[in-house]
Parts: sequence; structure tokens; C-alpha cells
Amino acid sequence: MADLSEPLYAVIMAGGRGERFWPLGRKSRPKQLLSLTDERTMIENTLNRLTPLLPPERILVLTNRDYVEPIRSLLPLPPENVVGEPVARDTAPCAALAAALIRRRNPAAVPTMLLLPSVQELRDGAALRRVLRAAAARAARGELVTIGIRPDSPNTGFGYLELGAELTAEPVRFYQVKAFREKPDPETAKRFLEAGNFRWNSGIFVWRTGDLLRAFRRFAPELATMTEQLCAVPDSEFSATLERLFPACPRISIDYAVMEKADHIVAAEATFDWDDVGSWNSVRQRLQPDDAGNAVRGTAELVDCRNCLVVGDSDHLIGAIGVEDLVIVTAGNATLVCPRNRVQEVKKLVQAVAEAKHGDRYL
Repeated sequence: MADLSEPLYAVIMAGGRGERFWPLGRKSRPKQLLSLTDERTMIENTLNRLTPLLPPERILVLTNRDYVEPIRSLLPLPPENVVGEPVARDTAPCAALAAALIRRRNPAAVPTMLLLPSVQELRDGAALRRVLRAAAARAARGELVTIGIRPDSPNTGFGYLELGAELTAEPVRFYQVKAFREKPDPETAKRFLEAGNFRWNSGIFVWRTGDLLRAFRRFAPELATMTEQLCAVPDSEFSATLERLFPACPRISIDYAVMEKADHIVAAEATFDWDDVGSWNSVRQRLQPDDAGNAVRGTAELVDCRNCLVVGDSDHLIGAIGVEDLVIVTAGNATLVCPRNRVQEVKKLVQAVAEAKHGDRYL
């Protein structure tokens, strides 16, 4: 376990609904509560990577209020450490609320926060913890830290970090961050890969809460105001104050609100394999395919099929003949069939279902 002489907290962001994983993912079963690549849910895997680093009382989960009770039932955390956001407002308001919760617990200290998504997949938890420890040490110097993933393909589904000078090489490589780059088109992604000084943006951040608050005061003063007011109110008024202030926050990511504008941004280079599991294709890559390239979770009989992903729930048998490069998913009262190269359009399909007559019963 890490040296806890200085307060160190982890905050798991678990507010997403996971529409890209319909029909397995539903309103009542968001992505973080799905078992996509093994028998545990995504959020259980995330917590298990952190518990060797931190005790449960220093791990917080911020989620949609609809998922507070399911997550409390699932995770071995103090119930008060699972906090529901009144509305969805993206990652910057989430970070501001997390900073307030941590500072309320440590009014006389300078806590450091690890902020990470609940739905990423990586196999080397020890390597993640080494990088997080090193990032926390950099954050103690007043820097805002992110983690970059060395790209192995010209991926257009991720944001990128453009790196400047290397700052340290051991035990973890750190670089100055010159710029945050949006998800590129294919040609730009190829150029980023060839340049060698670009990394995928992991969405994992490390900073002292006071440094984050100073950045909010400079670049997002409305979020600083919310954090400060939440820190100041007595316990009896906290919930009502959160209900009043949080919905008024802008819907904005921490990248846009702070990281793209602030000075003293550094990136640690990941030494672990990583995937944000953002689509059904990501799930296929994490499963063991057969000799024909088919990856299956559930029960299926495939005849003359190649390079497909087949996912089924319970004891429902999925049969397919002579198809290639398809995603076939059945769950409950709905089935998805689409080409693998169009899985990014599942959200469009979910929107069409939502707009259809009686569509809610399938969501």
C-alpha cells in the first residue's frame, strides 16, 4: 500500500450510461455495471486495481444518482463513498465535486486526487499503480498530471496529447504537454503515429485538490465557486446545496475546462496495456478468438463464419451461418446485428429506438 503520510484519494467516475453497448447495456445496466471481458463488472475491475494502493475509505465513486444503490451493493466501499450527481454534467463538474468531498474530509491538509474512469480495461494493475504513485509525486510539486498511452495504430476514436520535452526517464517517463488534440481524421491520426511524440489521452488525471481549485478559479470560475461553497456548508446543508449548484454547472469536460488551457501540464507515459473499451470492437479485441477469428461470450453455434463477435446472455443460443465481420448481440428483449465497421453507429440506433413508439421498453 502507498505511503499515506500525505492524504491520497482515488475518485472513480462512473456516471456514463454506455449506449454503445446496447442491447446488453440498458438504462438500468450502464457500461460500468456490465461484465464485458471477464466475469467481473468493469467497475469491480477498476476498484480491484486500486485497492493495493489505497484503503477503501480513500476511494470515492461519483455516479448517476440512479446507480448509487447498485454500486453500493456491488463494491466493498463505505456507503458514503458512493455519491450520486444530481444530473449528468461531464467530467469537469465531477472533478469539482470530488475536490469538495475530499477537502471536506481534510480541511487542514493538501490532499492529492487520482481521477480515473470506471470503464477502462488493462491487465497489468501493478504497472498502473507504479505510474499513479509516480504521478502523485509529480503532482506534489504543483503540476497537473495526465497519463498518455503510446499509440500502436492511427486510431481516430481517441483524443491525443502532443508531447514536448522529456522531463524524467526513471522510473516513469514524464513529458511536458504541448497541446491536447481532438479525435483526428484518419490522415491526421496517421501523421500523429509517425511523428512519435503523440500519445493517446487516457482520461486519467492526478493533481492536488488545491492546484485544481486554483485552475478552476482561473479558467472555470463557476466550478471554483461551487467547490468553495460545497466546502463551506455544514453537513446538514450539503445535499441541498449540491442539488442547487450542480445542475447550474456547464456540461464540460475537464480537458476543455482546464487541461487545454493551464500551464504546468505534464504527462506520464503508461507502461501498461490499455483500452477504453469504447465499442463492441474493443470487446472483441479483449476476448480470445477461435481459429476463424470469431470471439464469443455466451452460447453460440457458428458455421462457416469469420471474424465475428457474438455475445449472448443467459442460455439463449445464437446460431449463424456464412457471415463475416458482424457483431451479433442478444440480451433480454432485443438483438443487435451490425457490421463491425459500423459499431460506432450503435448510439444512433439507440436514439432511433428511443424515438420509436413504445421504444422505452427496449432501453
